Amino acid sequence: MKNELSRRAFCGTAALAAMASTAGLVQGAGPKIAGFDQHSRESQHGLPWQPKSDRKIRVGLVGYGVCQFSAQFEFQNHPNVEVAAVSDLFPDRCAALAKRVKCSKTYPSLEELVKDDSIEAVFVATDAPSHARHCIEVLNHGKHVCTAVPAFRGDIEDAEKLLECVKKNRGLIYAMFETSMFHDDLYAMQRIYNAGGFGKIIYSEGEYCHTRKPKDPPIGSYKDWRKNGCPMWYPTHATAYYVGVTGGSFTDVSCQGVLSFDKAKRVPNAIGNIFSGEIGLFHTSEGGISRMMVCPAYGKYLEAGRVRGEIGGFDGTYLDVKSAYTGIDEGRRIVKNLGTSIYKPALPPGVEAGAHGGSHGYLCEDFVNAILTSTRPAVDVYDALNMTVPGWFAHLSSVKDGETFKIPQYKREA
Repeated sequence: MKNELSRRAFCGTAALAAMASTAGLVQGAGPKIAGFDQHSRESQHGLPWQPKSDRKIRVGLVGYGVCQFSAQFEFQNHPNVEVAAVSDLFPDRCAALAKRVKCSKTYPSLEELVKDDSIEAVFVATDAPSHARHCIEVLNHGKHVCTAVPAFRGDIEDAEKLLECVKKNRGLIYAMFETSMFHDDLYAMQRIYNAGGFGKIIYSEGEYCHTRKPKDPPIGSYKDWRKNGCPMWYPTHATAYYVGVTGGSFTDVSCQGVLSFDKAKRVPNAIGNIFSGEIGLFHTSEGGISRMMVCPAYGKYLEAGRVRGEIGGFDGTYLDVKSAYTGIDEGRRIVKNLGTSIYKPALPPGVEAGAHGGSHGYLCEDFVNAILTSTRPAVDVYDALNMTVPGWFAHLSSVKDGETFKIPQYKREA
């Protein structure tokens, strides 16, 4: 599928930033990052953990920057994983990662690590502009890959390149680690939706609000990639609250940008962006409407959302899963029959649920099981692009004062 809107069209509005071409993130410690103190609220689990195999997958971990994500997702503690090697461009960080996950083998770059034939899978936790390119590099070396969000950042042509690479390398798993997928609420929503407990979704919302106090220093990033973008280039914590719930997609968008109240701060960055937040209104593949927000305003940290359907709705942002569903009798019967299956199952011994709503360990477990059982992960390349690409077009809409743009559709082949 070729996108009707080329990269050149965007360049006419704001020049694309030069994207980073290497792995790793910024050196030096940064401020406390919101989201790392958000854990699962539910104590009741669904099914107990059952091992799928006694095999150990040899995994390489790449990237130990500000978020230190390579060590945050519990690969080093999973009973079906052996951390075979680690890498970061900065030698001190590479050594720190190796020590953290108790791995003796290191490589100076992802490009060197993927040449190791003994490694079966790689976790890409590098700078966001390099995610697509690095995943392509891993897949082309015959290895399964999982990546931090987003699937790509900045260059819309990377979406098509990534999809073609995944299709070319059939049999290899690609997974995007979208943390919202294993929040208690979204996990329950998805199962209720699949059982028919909502009907079609008439209206949905997704909110990614990365809280910052006015005088907080900016979060660091490799080659300042966080500064040289726009809010909707990092949309997946919000868009997952429709795409992840339904498996559907957004078909078009009209988006508005939020300007700083201080006019002196409305200085274009390297791509010409002056918006601190962006709010998009999307049509969905079901025919409904979604509002998606990405902003840095101070207040409660949010990776949150809610849905309203034909026969039921769900808002778990401020409620536990048990009381978050409301609906007509038919919907309530469906949810009751689902029982404890709306709760996340137990994790393997020694694997913690972790931060971002108790999602880290579950994303690792999901990826490992996808490899062991040759099944689709929670977020495959189609879901990843349906969560990420709409943000690119949303920003384009915002710089065109809300003009509506069609969004490419990514559908699995039969």
